[in-house]
Amino acid sequence: MSPGVLTVYRWELRKLRYQKRTYLGLGAAVIVPILFVIATHFRHRGPEDVPFGSYISRSGLAIPLVILLFGAIWMFPLITALVAGDIFASEDHNGTLKTILTRSLERWQIFAGKALTAATYGIAAILLSGTVAVIAGCIQSGFNPLQSLSGTVVSAPKALGLVYTSLLVYLIPILSIVCIGLLLSTITRNSAAAVVGTLMFSLLIQLIGILPGLTGLQPYLLSTQFNAWQGLLRTPIDWAPIIRAAWVCALYGVPALAAACLVFLRRDVAGG
Repeated sequence: MSPGVLTVYRWELRKLRYQKRTYLGLGAAVIVPILFVIATHFRHRGPEDVPFGSYISRSGLAIPLVILLFGAIWMFPLITALVAGDIFASEDHNGTLKTILTRSLERWQIFAGKALTAATYGIAAILLSGTVAVIAGCIQSGFNPLQSLSGTVVSAPKALGLVYTSLLVYLIPILSIVCIGLLLSTITRNSAAAVVGTLMFSLLIQLIGILPGLTGLQPYLLSTQFNAWQGLLRTPIDWAPIIRAAWVCALYGVPALAAACLVFLRRDVAGG
């Protein structure tokens, strides 16, 4: 990372500290797992129609895994889009982009610093939510062994490691959502349009996956890659969905990131 990019990255991280949307997203990442644990406590059972749902009363380590399943529908894409969709568009809205571009920095350095900031926020939100879910889940159901999707029992320490490895795999499609948010942020120049557009794109991909006659597309949809982490919870580990997630997400994310960069590099800000 060059000094110029590092300068922009630090500057953008400081800016996030003073933006309400930063805490809105992180707050949701913290509150949702807590509310989920409270709801399952009074219900005395979890959702039995999803992987690990029937096991959350026996091991708190099942809680973060179930939240990963539900969070992929809209919560985590929305949290990610709050910053990715705003980070360029807000400069247009506030009229500060021209000022930034007149500083002694190359445009690509500014773009890279902002993109890294958006990615950092998405990563932080997922890891924070997972950590809160682990803590709240273990308080509720105990730090107990977890049954894998293959039916084998995994010791609690090993299961904890698999949970955090699953969070890392989950970041693969999340980073693709970041790239799409950045693209819409640069194109629309409107924060609300970019944030909503990113969420709608995510929901549209999920809709395509459930339409009759289009089931053959599921392995190549971005929404399917949110389940790639389940390969880690099998015995032996199934690496196929994880490898597929890496290249499928790259097909979504890399072109979007490249297009966003191109739009930003060619932007005419002479008018303000």
